[in-house]
Amino acid sequence: MMPVSECAEWCYEPDFSQLPEKDFDVVILDREITRDEFDFLVRFTKAYTLFITETLSSKKNAIVQQLVVRRKGKPVSREELETLLKVELPDYFPKSYGEKMYPDYLSVAHGFSGRVFWRGYEGVHLIGDFGEALTQAVFWRLNLPIESGQAIDFWLEYAKDTSVEIALEITVFYLKYGMPVSEKVWTFSERDLEDIVSIENNENRQGRIFISLKARGSGRLTITALHDRYSRRGKGTFLPGGGRRVTSDREEVFYYFDPGNLVPPLNVYFSGYKTEEGFEGYHLMRSLGHPFLLIAEARLQGGALYMGSEEYENMLEQVIRDCMEELGFRNSDVLLSGISGGSYGALWYGCKICPHTILIGKAVANIGDIAENERINRPDGFPPSLDILHWFTGSLTLDAAKRLNNRFWDLFDQVDWSGTQFAVAYMIEDDYDNKAYEMLQSHLRGAGAKIYGKGLHGRHNDDSKGIVSWFVNQYQRILREDFGDGRSETDGEI
Repeated sequence: MMPVSECAEWCYEPDFSQLPEKDFDVVILDREITRDEFDFLVRFTKAYTLFITETLSSKKNAIVQQLVVRRKGKPVSREELETLLKVELPDYFPKSYGEKMYPDYLSVAHGFSGRVFWRGYEGVHLIGDFGEALTQAVFWRLNLPIESGQAIDFWLEYAKDTSVEIALEITVFYLKYGMPVSEKVWTFSERDLEDIVSIENNENRQGRIFISLKARGSGRLTITALHDRYSRRGKGTFLPGGGRRVTSDREEVFYYFDPGNLVPPLNVYFSGYKTEEGFEGYHLMRSLGHPFLLIAEARLQGGALYMGSEEYENMLEQVIRDCMEELGFRNSDVLLSGISGGSYGALWYGCKICPHTILIGKAVANIGDIAENERINRPDGFPPSLDILHWFTGSLTLDAAKRLNNRFWDLFDQVDWSGTQFAVAYMIEDDYDNKAYEMLQSHLRGAGAKIYGKGLHGRHNDDSKGIVSWFVNQYQRILREDFGDGRSETDGEI
C-alpha cells in the first residue's frame, strides 16, 4: 500500500458494509462497482474529489463512467496516485477560508509626501511622487498567521497610472516560543500580480505575515483591497473544483458547479452579504440532488450585490450559461435563488436568463432605498449600502438613490416574464427595502408571470430562521410539483 499523507485518515471500504458518518474528502476507486455501490458512492463523494486508478479507467464500465461524470472524477496513473497520496492530499482540506484586508487596515508610509484620499471600501487613492527606487508606499497593519505546511493565496485589487510601477512584498516571520527567530521574503512584480500569487510555509513552525506595497514613479495609485485565502495549490478556489473569473479591472466572481443527477433543474444560488469570503448554500443545494451552481463575490464590504460594469455582468451571466450548455439545459430548466443580498443577484440575472423560477427570501430590489434608510430608519444598520450607492452613482444624494433603484426596474420592465414564476419571502416591517414585494407585484401585473409570497413580521434580520425554513420548503415543493422530484429532503442547513 502506498504511504498516505499524515493529514489524512485512511478509510478502506472493500465491500461498503459500513456507511460513513460524513462525506469523504477524497475517494480513490480501484475496482468495478455495482448499482448499489454506485448509489453509495454518489451520495458520499464530493464533486472533483474522485480519482479512478489506471487499472479501472482503462475498462469500459458504464456505471463507473456515470459516476465519473456526476462527481467530476479524474483518472490517475500510478505515479499521479502516489503524488496525490504523498503530497497533494492536504489540498483537499474540508473547510475553506478567505478574507479581505480592507482599506482601514492600511497605513501610508511616512516617506510618501503626496496627497491621500480615503473613499470608504472603494479604496485609498495616493497621488504624487513615489521616488525613483521601489520603496514602501503602504503597508497593512494586520499581521496574518500561517501554519506549518500551509499555503496562502493573495489577490491585490488596485489601479494605477502607467507612470507608476509597483511590487508586493510579503515577509513571514517564523516564531519559536512566540518570538520571531527567522524570516523569509517574497517580492512579486506587476507581471506576477496579473494572477494570484502564493506563499508557502515549509518551515516546521508557525509564522506571522507582514505585507507592504512598494512603488516608484509619479502619478496615481489606488489600492482597493488585498485578499488572502487558504490555498488549494491550484485544485480550486475555496472548494475543490471552485472556479474564479476576473475582469480587466481586477474584479472577481467565484462559482462552484456540481452536475448532481444531471436532471433539471439547474439550481443557482447567489450568496448573500458575507465578510468571510467563500460560498454559501453548499449543503442545501447538494442535498437536493440536482445540478447546482453556487455564485459568490467579494467586492466592497461583503459584496456589491452582483452589479457591475457590462464586462462584469456579462462574465457572470456567461458562467450560468456555460453550466446550462454543459448540461444541455434550456432557460426553463433553471431555478435562480438567493436570500437578502443574494435575492438581488437572483432577480438581476433573472432578467437576463428568464428562468423557470426565481426563489428569493428577504427580497431586496431598491438598493437606493436601502442606502437612504441608513440615515434615519436604520442608522448604522448596513453602512455598506452607502458604499454601493456611491460606487455605482458617484454620489450619495436622494437623486442618486432614485437612479440606482431605476437601474433595476428599467431592466426588469424590458423582460418577457411569461414563462417565469416568482416565489418571494419578505419581512413585513423590513428596514432595508419594505417595498420590494409590493413593487414586484405591480411591475409583473399583466406580464403573464406567476408570483406568490410569504410575509413574516419583523425587520430585515429579525426572523432569518423563518425565512430559511420557508425557502427550503419552497425548493422542495417546486422540485416535487414542477420537476417530478419526490425524493428531495434536507434538514434546512444552508
